[in-house]
Amino acid sequence: MSTLKAIARQIDTLNEWVGRGVAWVSLGLVLVVFVDVVMRYLFKTSFVFTQELEWHLFAFIFLIGAGYTLLKDGHVRVDIIYQRLGQKSRAWVNFIGVILFLIPGCTMIIVTSWKFVHNSWAILEGSPDPGGIPLRFIIKGCITAGFILLLLQGISLGIHSLLQILGIENAEEGPS
Repeated sequence: MSTLKAIARQIDTLNEWVGRGVAWVSLGLVLVVFVDVVMRYLFKTSFVFTQELEWHLFAFIFLIGAGYTLLKDGHVRVDIIYQRLGQKSRAWVNFIGVILFLIPGCTMIIVTSWKFVHNSWAILEGSPDPGGIPLRFIIKGCITAGFILLLLQGISLGIHSLLQILGIENAEEGPS
């Protein structure tokens, strides 16, 4: 069990570091949107590159930050029942959810996105729009990478939940 606990802690640490990096990208997104708004309203001009950069940064934050969000228990769920459950019952809900939904869902997206991402990298895909971002393949690579991070964090959540079910770990010892 100590091996499982160590694996979960390493995954948690990885997503903690990734989440801190994504926070800085969020600041960059705010600055890019601010510049775009100023350019549009004060100077009556806009650039395709800036608009594409906005959605590239948003996609990066959303995809790469998903594992960190799961680590911090920030994903939206229907809590009307879950919040009334005890620690062990919550652990069961999390464990079953990870096994039945999160792992298969992430695996499906990783497997089906792999060829899509590979093809984009093979041709070094860029924006089809004049003045757009020439490195579109990078953001497409974030699809697979983001779901790998989410899958890893789901495995960690499953381990923490199993350890709580077995009475080896308290909810306070788990992630976040």
